[in-house]
Amino acid sequence: MPRNNDKNEITMRVLHIAYQQLRRYGQTRVSWAQKLSFGLIKNDHYLQTFSDRDIAAFEAPLGIRDLGVGKANKRLLEMGDAMEPDLVIAGHCDMISNDTLREVKKLAPNCFIAHCNNDPLFVPSNVERIASRASVSDAVFVSTGRRELKQFEGIGARLYHMPNPVEASVEVLDNSRITDLPIDLLFCSNATKFTQRLEMVGRIKEAVKDQMNFKTYGSFGEAPVWGRDYDRALAETKMGLNLNRQEGDYWYSSARMAQLAGNGILQFTHSGPRFDELLPEESAVYFNDEDDLLAKIREFHFDDAKRQHWASRARQFYHQEMNSRLYAQYIVEASMGIPFSHDYVWARDIHLDGSMK
Repeated sequence: MPRNNDKNEITMRVLHIAYQQLRRYGQTRVSWAQKLSFGLIKNDHYLQTFSDRDIAAFEAPLGIRDLGVGKANKRLLEMGDAMEPDLVIAGHCDMISNDTLREVKKLAPNCFIAHCNNDPLFVPSNVERIASRASVSDAVFVSTGRRELKQFEGIGARLYHMPNPVEASVEVLDNSRITDLPIDLLFCSNATKFTQRLEMVGRIKEAVKDQMNFKTYGSFGEAPVWGRDYDRALAETKMGLNLNRQEGDYWYSSARMAQLAGNGILQFTHSGPRFDELLPEESAVYFNDEDDLLAKIREFHFDDAKRQHWASRARQFYHQEMNSRLYAQYIVEASMGIPFSHDYVWARDIHLDGSMK
């Protein structure tokens, strides 16, 4: 049962089901799920994590992951029975069935179930995934703005937007303080489905080749970077492109936005998602089209003081108002119907029950 800690704050027993990248052995991607786990621990919640993909591989004959799906579901039930969670957070864990989540609920009848989804709505299979999880969840959190989630209303779960947070132990850089960085502009991606953004990136790369060092890891013959290699690339970067595979969904961005802002790297992002309604002025640089983007890249490249000022404001805002502690506490409170303990900047357009104001 929930209990008060020494600071008289309510603490929970949380079971977090999400891919923990155990078998990557350090060559990991920056993980919003890991940041959520860090935030839960920092808020003094008791946390157990369950990495469905890794458990399936560990339990499978010959390590063939698909042969371990049934065993992974069984192990989760064992964990739920042993732990008796107050809250179950099911992230991207497609190997865990809705039937298994229902069984967890039977084992811990007073627990709440939340689904967190950090993928875009322009991928049809993800829309189906959200709708499916909503049927067994008390609350669903999506990294697209709440007004885009009306299609899921009435399915069963309460609906909420969640941002991509920064984590103080992950986003440790502050490149807004540094002038002598070797990478002027950065874009990292090796995703090609549901997007044509590399066509524009290629044209910009050609246009600025004589003016700046534009690194495109994962594209145009440059190898992708993971783990510490990605950290090193960020540490050398002044400005970055925050380009989604498709643009326009309200308040939707990949986790790249938090990674750039949190490290004091100036970012250029499309005006379509309307982040100007969430972020402070003079923090992110918004563009309308390719010509506008190219002009603004050159503007900030040749005005380094302006670059530093805007990047500094973005970094300060993210670390103060969109950090892992606030992110985790928001998910706990919204999932369990606990009145918000903070004026979450990304939740000012909703009531506690997730309905729009």
